[in-house]
Amino acid sequence: MANSFPSASGGRPGSYQRRNVDPFAAIRRNHRIKVPQVRLISPEGKQLGILDTAKAVNLALENGLDLVEVAPNATPPVCRIMDFGKYVYEEQKKTSHVKSTASKIKEIEFTARIADGDFFTKARHAEEFLAHGNKVKLRLKFRGREMAHTEIGFALMKRAVGELIGMGHPDADPKLIGRNIHVMLTPLPVNKRKPKWHVEGSEQQAIDDGPDLGHDDDDEGDEAESSAPKST
Repeated sequence: MANSFPSASGGRPGSYQRRNVDPFAAIRRNHRIKVPQVRLISPEGKQLGILDTAKAVNLALENGLDLVEVAPNATPPVCRIMDFGKYVYEEQKKTSHVKSTASKIKEIEFTARIADGDFFTKARHAEEFLAHGNKVKLRLKFRGREMAHTEIGFALMKRAVGELIGMGHPDADPKLIGRNIHVMLTPLPVNKRKPKWHVEGSEQQAIDDGPDLGHDDDDEGDEAESSAPKST
């Protein structure tokens, strides 16, 4: 039986239009530039004045390059002679680099009754994450009747922030959400960081406590880790 429903694309039945997700597709170049005149810029960035579009296109193609519209809203539009393929490659490489170096959020979990040794171990891990440019979320989980004394948790979180003040600054004051106190730390600029424990090139890898999965983690397992640093 023939399909009586119209196609979503408005074309022939059974067909569909693919969405163009190329961010460079909208940039007009060469013969796609329809305005009569353009303000031309050389490959070196030199202003060449206003030229007829056809002449500008021919000048670009004669040199094995492209005429690319870089300021379409100007009067007349501004175009530059360039290698468009190379331009696209360089822009994609920049985007890829930004994504690969984008700041990640690491999480460190405390408890209200954490021992000093475990506290400093976790603070040291947080410092290492900050040293690598990561944002760090400090989270303190209350268990059972500990909720009756949230002031203990807030004091501990402020203490943790104080230990890390040389490496990162809090985005806001510690906040109680449900049974957890949260505070986010953003790393300081590299030239302003003053680490207490982290040493560049250290082979020991910091541990990310990870997101809250709804179960009670036991910090007693951290007792095997190194203890607090000795005061000098």
